[in-house]
Amino acid sequence: MNQSTHTDAVPAQEMFLLKMGEIVLKGLNRKRFEQRLMGNLQRRLNPYGKFRAYSRQSTIYVEPMEADCDLDGAWEGLKKVFGISGLSRSRACEKDKDAFFRAASTYLDDQLRAAKSFKVETKRADKSFPMTSIQLSQYVGGLLAEAYPHLEVDVHHPELTVHLEVRDFAGYVHADPEPGAGGLPVGTGGRAVALLSGGLDSPVACYMMAKRGLALELVHFFSYPYTSEEAKEKVLELARLISPYCGRMTVNIVPFTKIQEDLRRNCPEPYFTLAMRRYMMRIADMVAQRVGANAIVTGESLGQVASQTMDALAVTEDACVRPVFRPVIGMDKEEIIRIARQIGTFETSILPYEDCCTVFTPRHPKTHPTVAELVEIEQNYDYEALCKEAFEGIERIQVRPEQLG
Repeated sequence: MNQSTHTDAVPAQEMFLLKMGEIVLKGLNRKRFEQRLMGNLQRRLNPYGKFRAYSRQSTIYVEPMEADCDLDGAWEGLKKVFGISGLSRSRACEKDKDAFFRAASTYLDDQLRAAKSFKVETKRADKSFPMTSIQLSQYVGGLLAEAYPHLEVDVHHPELTVHLEVRDFAGYVHADPEPGAGGLPVGTGGRAVALLSGGLDSPVACYMMAKRGLALELVHFFSYPYTSEEAKEKVLELARLISPYCGRMTVNIVPFTKIQEDLRRNCPEPYFTLAMRRYMMRIADMVAQRVGANAIVTGESLGQVASQTMDALAVTEDACVRPVFRPVIGMDKEEIIRIARQIGTFETSILPYEDCCTVFTPRHPKTHPTVAELVEIEQNYDYEALCKEAFEGIERIQVRPEQLG
């Protein structure tokens, strides 16, 4: 996929117009963001056939190069690429006023017949075109009103808006655009390690940080036989479900049973969850060191559970070197559920399989701990050796968007 390469001939098939989002606000580093976006688009399009894409004037043009390209699959995939603010399925035409009418009346015929009111809007990026935007809109709108006498012109609240675009390469006709995923292209913000459980919060946290341009390496803590193979597969399915937004990711499955059993023997019960979370942060830090990540992402929400009070969060964060990002920290459960439904993880997250965080849950957890208390407790076990053993036993599984059925 090339940013500047294009053909002079007008594409004969349906194509896509993609509008860039906040990338257009970037300064001297804008080219880096655009290049990353184009690479992400290429990977997303590859499973659906051979496509050609190029960018000009903050718009990306995507053309199918073969008759058997899966346009519907590509369309759905592109709607989940961060960095795109809007998408339109479009038909190209010659830059001629009558060609615009012919393209609109054929390409949008079904929508024009179904609508009761309409208007025409024109964007004239090619200023050499002999008509102004208003003149072209009035000309094509008048012909459409004659061709579809049931339609009323409504410039304020139309049921259908016919969009005409006069651009450098060709003219384009499309109906109302759909919103894109927004955000910044994955990979432009660096790399982070995200803790992924089987619950609602962590997949949403991954989605939100990927939207800010982070490429993610996932870590899941698995405590067989206390947690089952079905619980592990549930987490892998969650990773697959967010991969259309986050891109290709590796899930690091950490064997956590020995650590939890050691904590049960040596850690005072009220501190069990806090000590366990400190283990998780240390191991996540080790994974980050291996993959070159510079932050840790968690799905913690302030006050949601006992281990997520301000004091408890300070204690767990103390165990790692890298900064901790908590994108859902100020959200309530309803807000998190709304996003989980939007991104398609809700139904999988609520499947009733156990999670390692629910193993050996203390009856009366400590809600206002101090770092000094946990440091003193940790003298009762060799946490460095246990972390190293768990790290060396990690199973790495790669997930990709195309693995979704």
